Amino acid sequence: MKARVKWLGQDGMAFVAESGSGHAVVMDGAPGAGGRNLGPRPMEMVLMGLGGCSSFDVVLILQRSRQPIRDCVVEIQAERAESDPKVFTKIHLHFIVYGNGLDPKRVERAIQLSAEKYCSASVMLGKTAEITHDFEVRTAE
Repeated sequence: MKARVKWLGQDGMAFVAESGSGHAVVMDGAPGAGGRNLGPRPMEMVLMGLGGCSSFDVVLILQRSRQPIRDCVVEIQAERAESDPKVFTKIHLHFIVYGNGLDPKRVERAIQLSAEKYCSASVMLGKTAEITHDFEVRTAE
């Protein structure tokens, strides 16, 4: 796996990150910290990556177990250390899974499998942060 990050210029702290698969995203710093708020902060990208990795697993596990999943949203809250390096110390993922007739025990198991076995981002971040999960099952509209 490869990635490339390029600074967009000397008048700010914006960078373009390009993945090995050819996708790009702009990252920037906060105004007042040299940034112009053109994109998410790098540590926000880490949280979004965790959410994507975990959601991908949960949806795939539920589909493979023939659960009638229609949508999946994960809301993430995180805390960081006060001093440098400001690593994540606590991360909470709240899954909202939509479907008609979903088995809550299977949803819980899919989240557990992602957290403990399949999501590389979760396992990696779990080395420095306490990661917790909860979920709710909602009827699909």
